[in-house]
Amino acid sequence: MASTEGIVPITRAFLASYYDTYQFPPLSNDVARLSAEIRSLTADLLRHSPAAQGEERLLVSELESEPPHKVDENMWKNREHMEEILFLLEKSHWPQTLRKQSSPDDAELATVIDRLHQKFQTSLKTLETFQAKNSERVFNTVMTYIPQDFRGRLIRLQRERSERNKQAEVEALVSSGATIRERYALLWNQQMERRRLLAQLGSATGVYKTLVKYLVGVPQVLLDFIRQINDDDGPMEEQRQRYGPPLYSLTTMALLIRLFISLSWGRFETRKLSKQELVVFEEAVDVYTTEFVRFITFISEVFANSPFFIPAEVAGALQGRNNDDYQETSVPAGKIHEVSLAVDAINSYIAWDFSLVQGKINLDIGFSVEYTNPSGQKSLILPYRRFESDQGNFCTCEVGNYKLIWDNSYSSFFKKVLRYKVDCIPPVTEPVEPATEVEE
Repeated sequence: MASTEGIVPITRAFLASYYDTYQFPPLSNDVARLSAEIRSLTADLLRHSPAAQGEERLLVSELESEPPHKVDENMWKNREHMEEILFLLEKSHWPQTLRKQSSPDDAELATVIDRLHQKFQTSLKTLETFQAKNSERVFNTVMTYIPQDFRGRLIRLQRERSERNKQAEVEALVSSGATIRERYALLWNQQMERRRLLAQLGSATGVYKTLVKYLVGVPQVLLDFIRQINDDDGPMEEQRQRYGPPLYSLTTMALLIRLFISLSWGRFETRKLSKQELVVFEEAVDVYTTEFVRFITFISEVFANSPFFIPAEVAGALQGRNNDDYQETSVPAGKIHEVSLAVDAINSYIAWDFSLVQGKINLDIGFSVEYTNPSGQKSLILPYRRFESDQGNFCTCEVGNYKLIWDNSYSSFFKKVLRYKVDCIPPVTEPVEPATEVEE
């Protein structure tokens, strides 16, 4: 197994040298030109009719602010803008006059809208795929440094449970009639929560405080990197300075397109789009979607090969795990060995990992789990079965005493040498704390 000796956390200087090999070809000059033209068109619409209260006023206010500084927050903003634009471009949300298509100009505009709707759908799908793959890649990279016994599986289980809860939270919000803006505010808060949990894995505080003793075997280099990734002059700042400016321009362009459509639809009954406005609008959407997909394709390759985390084969992530927290005991013929675990909170995990390291014949041993409630009543949680080795866990539904039993009573002559590790992992809670920002 590879040694971690001499390995240090990835630094901003290291990433700078890496990014030197990934120079993003500048955005098309059409991005700046068309953004300026769309901005001018929206100004004309606002002069004709000031922004109404609500969504229009919010968009105008957002346009007066700088785009978010973080790369991943910009990704989410572009995703939000695209969903809002798709919403506006759906036929059911067109102005009533346009839906009737009573004139050749309206029919032409409807054809253009259908085409642009498809372009935004393709761009949105590209972004969604990128985000999903990147998130999974980061989590799986971290998990390669976690000992591959019940600890790793429990962290995965906790993550799956947390993701199910987050999805249920989004579905409940949607069911309540929330707007796309409100849904994305929740999605971004959830994303920041994921960042906070990842950062806490590095510092072993907060949510992961109860799991820190189970992380023995994780190279310190990984924990150090996760902990320092958000320093003011840390690795992510290099990413923002290299790739932020073109993304910021695209975020602003998406907002301008969204505002232009919103204002146009709101005033369509009294002020239809002119031929020139339609040409600018169509060209702006074509340029934005093309350039955004190009940026995502580029950044996907950068992130896929980025040395944000030391590879497992280099770091020797599982070095020394064979001697990590295991105990050995001899179970004489005709006897049993028991381990009792007191559980004080429901949703704790009882976990085990065992094998037999010595034996003459019948190289297996009986195993079962028994529960005793606070009143002293016993019940069988895991029925008796014979194993050569086994790893497993379950989530507790009740507090009380859980007894893990290894049974060699069926053997008349031969002892069994049992090598095992068991523990009770407390439930992971999700306290409300200030967010620690970690970008993926």
